[in-house]
Amino acid sequence: MSSAASVALATAVSNAGGLGMISGTWLEPDALRAMIREVRVGTARPFGVNLGLAWPQEERLEICLNEGVRAISLFWGDPSPYVDRAKSGGAVVMQTVGSPELAREAVAAGVDVLVAQGWEAGGHLDSRIGNLALVPAVVDEAGSSPVIAAGGISDGRGMAAALALGAAGVWVGTRFLLTEEAHVHQHYQSRLLAASADDTVFSTVFDVGWADAPHRTLHNESVRLWDAAGRPPMGSRPGEGELLGEYPDGRPITRYDVGFPRPGASGDVDAMALYAGQGVGLVRDVLPAADVIARIESEARRAGTSLADSFGNADTGVSEDS
Repeated sequence: MSSAASVALATAVSNAGGLGMISGTWLEPDALRAMIREVRVGTARPFGVNLGLAWPQEERLEICLNEGVRAISLFWGDPSPYVDRAKSGGAVVMQTVGSPELAREAVAAGVDVLVAQGWEAGGHLDSRIGNLALVPAVVDEAGSSPVIAAGGISDGRGMAAALALGAAGVWVGTRFLLTEEAHVHQHYQSRLLAASADDTVFSTVFDVGWADAPHRTLHNESVRLWDAAGRPPMGSRPGEGELLGEYPDGRPITRYDVGFPRPGASGDVDAMALYAGQGVGLVRDVLPAADVIARIESEARRAGTSLADSFGNADTGVSEDS
């Protein structure tokens, strides 16, 4: 969720009994240090920092450990150079994986928790497998390590399904974009509220700043232009380099930029990267993060009870595929 995972969102999630997360991937050292300290002021509960491994993260990892962060989430790369240092610094190490092969590599590297991110996920994702097949496959590879399911999970029914597949918990992104604490543009939230699952697109179109990194976004004019041109690579796309607007600090936002619209962004916000998972169609309101967690937990309990009742009947509903 990058900067959408604000200090306010991370603290609210942790205070409500979840594990709040902030993104340290692109933050300058002083900014990362300050953000960690702000979260600690807002909550006495655990929280974590995510580091994307498409870039060197040794310095940021040291900052996290020195500041007492006890959950380090690694993504998009080999965790091996970071695991021992993080664990010796007292942190639990989480690694996002998109296939059984990547799960095996993460276990071999000594990762504590595997995050199985399915193809349904929004934002950047390294998987071509849906969660119904991916989660149990990762659970089988994980041994005694817990597995967290991520991708397309927006309500308690999704959580119950993930637990039934063997996950120990869920990682939720898109639903938290539609919270009062999320640091996103109002128009972005409006588009999410109106979207259905088939309004999302899996592509590499928004790659200025992160080349060749697949992601899932809402369909918009930038996607349409790229599609109409035959999905050409960077350097030959229509409108490439065109100025769409500016961030609040004055930095330009060009067409196909990896960044998404934050509050205060100006210009053609709708043509910017609007990341969303396939679970977006299940969300129709903006709530405080604590209310989202309470609702997901309540729905999951009801779904679990219903599932148990179903298996209490003689007819399980399983039939042979002819």
